[in-house]
Amino acid sequence: MVLTSHSELGNTGEKTGFWIEEFAAPYYVFKDAGASITIASPKGGQPPIDPPSDTPENQTPAVIRFKADKNLQKILSETHVLSTISSDDYDGIFYPGGHGPLWDLTNDVDSINLIEHFSNTQKPIAAVCHVPSVLLNVKDNAGNYLVKGKKVTGFTNTEEEAVGLTEVVPFLLENELKNKGGIYSKKEDWASYVVSDGMLITGQNPASSEAVAKALLGILK
Repeated sequence: MVLTSHSELGNTGEKTGFWIEEFAAPYYVFKDAGASITIASPKGGQPPIDPPSDTPENQTPAVIRFKADKNLQKILSETHVLSTISSDDYDGIFYPGGHGPLWDLTNDVDSINLIEHFSNTQKPIAAVCHVPSVLLNVKDNAGNYLVKGKKVTGFTNTEEEAVGLTEVVPFLLENELKNKGGIYSKKEDWASYVVSDGMLITGQNPASSEAVAKALLGILK
């Protein structure tokens, strides 16, 4: 699992990071299935949490479980530095979202290389909400963008509008996935929606995170 290290929400002076539900729900899907999980981030150590993901209305069962899980909180505070991770050691990769990844993981060379290796060795890649952005600069062996001609989803323009950050984010994910040749689809705002295309799995929003994890687990099994 790869998390963002970016904590600044553009020039707003507010904080961002990863979305708790999008990390916690998949983590427990994997853990409860007996998977061995490594957590990494570009800078290592404690990744920043997106403050809105910890508001009362976002206290899902997975978030509540996470907040009571001292062991996981310790593991999270000691994430591995992404550059030390080798794709050879893992069967699958999962990217939880939040706004943070738009600024760092999208252009992170280590992340791009890792995804390219996973793709070239036919290992599953899963990303939910904002973090299908990590696919935007990934290319296949022929030099084409990985998402070109592939079915994908991700946080919609209207969902971004609803949270009031259209003018704050560096780009709109829905637009960029289409610009890179992705066959983008979506459901209504905030509905759970997962798209699988071969070894690539993407989810639209926080509500999709558990379903994306289960889809990845299905491939791993």
